Amino acid sequence: MNISLITFPGTNREHDMAMALKQAGATNVNMVWHKETDLGKTDLIVLPGGFSHGDYLRCGAMAANSPIMKDVIAQSKKGVRVFGVCNGFQILIEAGLLPGALLHNNSLKFICKNVHLKYVAQGGYMKPDEMIHVPIAHGEGNYFANDAILKQLEDNDSIAFKYCNDNGICDDAANPNGSVANIAGIYNKDKTILGMMPHPENATQDHQINTSARPFFTSLLNSL
Repeated sequence: MNISLITFPGTNREHDMAMALKQAGATNVNMVWHKETDLGKTDLIVLPGGFSHGDYLRCGAMAANSPIMKDVIAQSKKGVRVFGVCNGFQILIEAGLLPGALLHNNSLKFICKNVHLKYVAQGGYMKPDEMIHVPIAHGEGNYFANDAILKQLEDNDSIAFKYCNDNGICDDAANPNGSVANIAGIYNKDKTILGMMPHPENATQDHQINTSARPFFTSLLNSL
């Protein structure tokens, strides 16, 4: 199993992600610099969190045009699995691999805290209504989709995670950033691409607050 972990100037969660993948059983996690042009044979492409290119344009906009992204897009079209977290999610949207947009948090403040997530899809990497408790750390994580895109996501069972409270209720009080319909993560139509704002990689190690995201990474690897 070959996993390609893409890094850009400003990426800062690549080692956290590598640790989470290795804890789940991955043995071949390769760091790939954004100026590379060929991923070679890979089973999973991961875009970790951070602040690519300092977020000096729109978050992820510059990274989406990095040389390596041409092969990321090409491989994704062949069905290779892609997983993006936080800034990685922003990059996937800017690259056109996932629909919607990520706006400033409705508070207009950077938010760093732990949140509850409920898995709401009927397929993919977790069971319906399964919950995890993970950190968020973003200033522009407010997921926006117009009515047409939202209906498409719902019709295709492409909404993966929603923000919820500790009882699994997805209401306004549990929404940390104003995301439409409490959406925290989405799939593409075929569930081969997943993007999410929260950081499951930081809920996998013994020294972290909890390890509730371990089953997610185990399922992700098993799907390969």
